[in-house]
Amino acid sequence: MKHPDQIIAIVDTLKEIYPDGICSLVYEKDYELLFATRLAAQCTDERVNQITPALFSRFPTLESLAEADVGEVEEYVHSCGFFRAKAKDIVAASQMLVREFGGKVPDTMEDLLSLPGVGRKTANLILGDVYRHPGVVIADTHCIRIAGLLGLTDGTKDPGKTETQLRACLPPEESNDFCHRLVLHGRAVCRARKPDCPSCCLRPFCDHYQKEALGEAEAE
Repeated sequence: MKHPDQIIAIVDTLKEIYPDGICSLVYEKDYELLFATRLAAQCTDERVNQITPALFSRFPTLESLAEADVGEVEEYVHSCGFFRAKAKDIVAASQMLVREFGGKVPDTMEDLLSLPGVGRKTANLILGDVYRHPGVVIADTHCIRIAGLLGLTDGTKDPGKTETQLRACLPPEESNDFCHRLVLHGRAVCRARKPDCPSCCLRPFCDHYQKEALGEAEAE
């Protein structure tokens, strides 16, 4: 595991390269982020951002979504994949938000997880981006993969274990934005299929790169 000074260096380096550590999903209202995140499951944020303007224009309030016909919502979210389950969850969650939470997205993990279609990743995103709770870790695929390569975790692929291990080592006030920056870095440089290690600003701190470099040196 990393020394605390190395962890701070990683945090600061990413902050310099990606000063805006924000979610790439576009939204105006809290519940729009909640539903956009549900749509982003096994779909790209870019695709979600293409379809949500029409969805939220047709259903401009939480109440209108709660009253929506699931079949019509399916038409708007069809291109996101798993559209039937997603549309059903959006309408059911809207109904629950109106009925049990006064039309407000809740600010606790327990309440968020009670909503249809909401898991820890989505709940953490809301707690971090909307409510700015410290210590939030959004363990998406980029975060899980790059944290393991860097040596911030033990390389686990389990989102829950990644969340626990990153919570233990990251400064609480930095963790939410740090996770967003890992996503940006994963898309731009440390890509899953072809990481651009020579261009990576995190090479000095990356366990994976150091092992690769050492292996090449020994091979010579």
